[in-house]
Amino acid sequence: MNVVEEPPPTAAPPGRRLPRLRLGDTGGVAIALAVLLLVASVTMPSFPTWDNLMNIVGSNSVVLALAIGVTFVIIAGGIDLSFVGVTATSGMVLGLLLGAGLPLVVCLAAGLAGGVLLGLVNGLLIARAGISFLVVTLGMSSIATSLALVLNDGATVNVFEEPAFEPLRTFATDDVGPVPILLLFDVLLVLLAAGVLNYTRFGRALYAVGSNAEAARLNGVDVRRTTVWVYVLAGLTAGVAAAIQVGRLTGASPQTDPSLLNGVLAAVLIGGASFTGGKGGVAGTVLGVLFLGVVQNTMTLTDVSSFWRQAVNGALLILAVGIGVARSSAGPRRRRRKAPLGPTRSQARPEEVVGV
Repeated sequence: MNVVEEPPPTAAPPGRRLPRLRLGDTGGVAIALAVLLLVASVTMPSFPTWDNLMNIVGSNSVVLALAIGVTFVIIAGGIDLSFVGVTATSGMVLGLLLGAGLPLVVCLAAGLAGGVLLGLVNGLLIARAGISFLVVTLGMSSIATSLALVLNDGATVNVFEEPAFEPLRTFATDDVGPVPILLLFDVLLVLLAAGVLNYTRFGRALYAVGSNAEAARLNGVDVRRTTVWVYVLAGLTAGVAAAIQVGRLTGASPQTDPSLLNGVLAAVLIGGASFTGGKGGVAGTVLGVLFLGVVQNTMTLTDVSSFWRQAVNGALLILAVGIGVARSSAGPRRRRRKAPLGPTRSQARPEEVVGV
């Protein structure tokens, strides 16, 4: 009986290939942000000032709150296109109740409840009725946008002179020493979202559902309930964003910012999330929001026409999706290259290994 011996592994020729730098899902945007900050600080003396940096934080707090909710949805393998309209509706509810003289706590609760309710409708239609998330959230975007207009006949609600508005204005625009209150709230929101995503059963379920919904179901995850709750959470963050927006603008407007949708989605995808689900995180989303915020701020300081800003957001969104597609397809290619050309001893048929 002759046993076929496997040839010893051959070492790769020295100097043939340089080691690859592994940046992960967020390393690229972190480096890009650092380079952008360095270039902007050197070329624009007004950029690295404390007032300008805090202006970037304040002007992007709405984007950050929305991006956190969208991050949860995308990790779970879904998408939400309705958050801009939901934000407008929640803000109008808050503004109208403030204008009616109700206490701030009641107004905030009603505004948040409006966002939660619309998110719940999204989740039920997607998880229970089985309608595509693209169809549901696109339809809800139109419904919520129209509802915001109907609530006050398309007019803006000015709440600056309402007594109950003063604490909300303080929260959105005042400082504690040199630090804006809104920055402290942003940090708290990020830590809370990261804790939920990384250290709770719900957060682990989101990654499982986004990676493989059927495998998650077989492992005991209630996929439909998880889907409902993630859209409820997205509605809640839209309500939070509405409260910040009303506090900063001293009024509730039914008009929606056309660049907000692309900006939020681009920030989440630049931060490492993937439309295929199962990937992403709060830290990456924060980097994506900061990166886009710095880009927009530098365009303002250099007097770039506002007409080009939506184009920049759209281009960055396409770039982020393209990078995600390339990253997803690179893994299988690397595994194919590492696979042996011929059958190994464990893969070979018995008659090939042992000869009689």
